Amino acid sequence: MNVLALGGNGSRGVPYRHNYGICGKGKLIAGFVYQLYTARLDLRKGCFQKQEDVSKKIADLDKEIYRLNSQREKLEEAGNYQTNYMWEEYELTLHAAMELRNEAFSDLTDLKKQIAGIKDDIRKLGDVNVNAIEDYKEISERYGFLKGQHDDLIEAEKTLVGIIEELDTGMRKQFMEKFAEIQREFDKVFKELFGGGKGTLELVEDEDILECGIRIIAQPPGKKLQNMMQMSGGEKSLTAISLLFAIQNLKPSPFCLLDEIEAALDDSNVSRFAKYLHKLTKSTQFIVITHRRGTMAAADRLYGITMQEKGVSTLVSVNLIDDDLSN
Repeated sequence: MNVLALGGNGSRGVPYRHNYGICGKGKLIAGFVYQLYTARLDLRKGCFQKQEDVSKKIADLDKEIYRLNSQREKLEEAGNYQTNYMWEEYELTLHAAMELRNEAFSDLTDLKKQIAGIKDDIRKLGDVNVNAIEDYKEISERYGFLKGQHDDLIEAEKTLVGIIEELDTGMRKQFMEKFAEIQREFDKVFKELFGGGKGTLELVEDEDILECGIRIIAQPPGKKLQNMMQMSGGEKSLTAISLLFAIQNLKPSPFCLLDEIEAALDDSNVSRFAKYLHKLTKSTQFIVITHRRGTMAAADRLYGITMQEKGVSTLVSVNLIDDDLSN
């Protein structure tokens, strides 16, 4: 009799045949067993397939978990970096930054452009001076000090300008008054020294009276009115002496030294000069250096230097007043 048997785990359930007889029920059982075996194999294959699918899904999930954990760590690191950056750059905590958040600035691209523009403006400003506050305080104090001095100088300038204008006005007035007096006195002295004629003083026109020139016009007796530059040497000298004596009459000085001012005059004019000089001795003491006889004759005292012996100078003096009194 043939018997159909199922092998164990070692034969993986492969049927083998023995030389035994097979009965009808045995065939039925064998078919049923074979179906069970086939179903078992199919089930096992399905389980293996599902197990592989589940393992693959688990591996995929593990990879996704690893990726998400890596991403989370990167985000945390980036968040910590941003938090530290805000504190280091702006001294702001995350909570304080959230309070300052403005919902109007929601466009990230526009914000980046604005930030880039602001950074460019800051860069154009140049290097930052960390001592700017202290420097500003020092410079501000210095500026205040100098500003005070500047204001004082401006005020002093205004005061000085006012004083100068006041003095200038007074000088112009006084000058014109004294110039008119000198004009009158010059004409009077001129007539007395020349024995007539006319002497005139004029200011140069179109110029400041304090800086302008003075024109002297003289008319000796018997001559036409002419500029002083057209006169002879003696006439020029006598005209200049007339002007000197006119000023001396208006404002006498206690002492006056004359050095041969009459050297160019003829004898008649020297006599008039000496006579007028003697009139001025009432208010002024004159020392006259001269070689003219007429001038020496009008003097009160004469002093001379003589050399009777070679290399020996002797001072000689003559008191003419005592001689006049004795005579």
